[in-house]
Amino acid sequence: MAVDIVMPQMGESIFEGTITKWLKKPGDKVERDEPLFEISTDKVDAEIPSPSAGVLKEIKVGEGQTVPIQTIVGVIDAAGSAAGAPASAPAKAPAPAPAAAKVPAAATPAPAAPRPAAPAPAAPVAAAPAPSSSSSTGERIHSSPLVRRMAKEHGIDLSAVEGTGAGGRISKQDIEALIAAGGAPAAAPPATYSAPAPAAPSRPAPPPASAPGVSGGQAHVALETAVPREKMYFGNYEVQPMSTMRQRIAEHMVASKRVSAHVYSVDEIDMTKVAALRAKSKDEFEKRYETKLTFMPFFVKAAVAGLRSFPTLNASLDGTNVILHKEINIGIAVALDWGLLVPVVKNADEKNILGIQRNMNDLAERARSKKLKPEEVQESTFSITNPGVFGGLFGLPVISQPNVGILGLGAIEKRPVVINDSIAIRSMCYVTLSYDHRVVDGAIAHQFLHKVKETLENWTEPVL
Repeated sequence: MAVDIVMPQMGESIFEGTITKWLKKPGDKVERDEPLFEISTDKVDAEIPSPSAGVLKEIKVGEGQTVPIQTIVGVIDAAGSAAGAPASAPAKAPAPAPAAAKVPAAATPAPAAPRPAAPAPAAPVAAAPAPSSSSSTGERIHSSPLVRRMAKEHGIDLSAVEGTGAGGRISKQDIEALIAAGGAPAAAPPATYSAPAPAAPSRPAPPPASAPGVSGGQAHVALETAVPREKMYFGNYEVQPMSTMRQRIAEHMVASKRVSAHVYSVDEIDMTKVAALRAKSKDEFEKRYETKLTFMPFFVKAAVAGLRSFPTLNASLDGTNVILHKEINIGIAVALDWGLLVPVVKNADEKNILGIQRNMNDLAERARSKKLKPEEVQESTFSITNPGVFGGLFGLPVISQPNVGILGLGAIEKRPVVINDSIAIRSMCYVTLSYDHRVVDGAIAHQFLHKVKETLENWTEPVL
């Protein structure tokens, strides 16, 4: 019996996913719930388990391809036989995509339609009725709250935008492409990636052809666009296509710098008392609770104290409205071998040191094993990042949207400081606050940092 493998919906607002890696190949035996392939969405990376035991019979969607949810991406022979053609062989949307550039007159290759419209800013308005992506019902103007907010902030009329998501859904990438083009409705960027199949014959030519009039960065973009999934070597450099996660990080960071008025404040905290408490308690803490005690929960608790005193930093902006959040949900940046995620400690103000440490350890472990759920990287109201763990003195982080502030932690190291006109050796740490000056003024930012500093330097809460 043939069992279809479908692209799952990883969250309420997620309507497509990119297959980044197949963990099995056709002919391999698989067990039910065994990891089968990895996907990347604009929220999280995840391993997708097999829906059935059997033999992987066919892969319909290759690595690097982005398809709508519920698209059949492969077939499992549940009886264990690798022979015979699947009944569902008329594939859904992935197959027509490469052919779109070659058969412009056909009804199915709609992705080719946006390409001629790209040079003329006004053209997509007239072309809007044409669906722009793979199969779905042709209902129009589907978009998420984030997309609507971005469109509102940049004066973009969603009715004039041609969506590239499932069923013509307008995605965040569509809006960001229009913003980059100056706000005028422009053709959807995915068409650039679905059409360039004929680029293979020109692979030897790009370096000499682009050298005369193109900067090095632009040449790299052109090469990555032509061959999106392969490394390319030319002389003494190579071109590596960005992973899906890296592309999402780039989009989020550029959007944040474009949207928020970034300002930075720096302070220095004497961590000697906290360092002594941790050194004294960490062995017993690990023995009693079977989890390591790090410095991060102390900073989370101090940030909570600051946010309670100065709730303007526990906020987000919606147009001309400031949303002051009642919950305190702290996003903690986690560095991965393949990128960066910011899982969220929900209701951090209701947790003690042990609760925060366990929650963070669980989120970080599942982030590294690609087991996070989309809702676990959403709804942060404030964020913390820790470049100090890699030896950084301090950093100036980019705000994680839609937050209005992010706390950066430097390395904790012993330095000579002056105390009561005497020089002493203390465990010191620089902290930085990046804040959105549209909402937060410098006075509030520095008072917040002072509250964080005061809480840590006069720590009283027990950890055992």
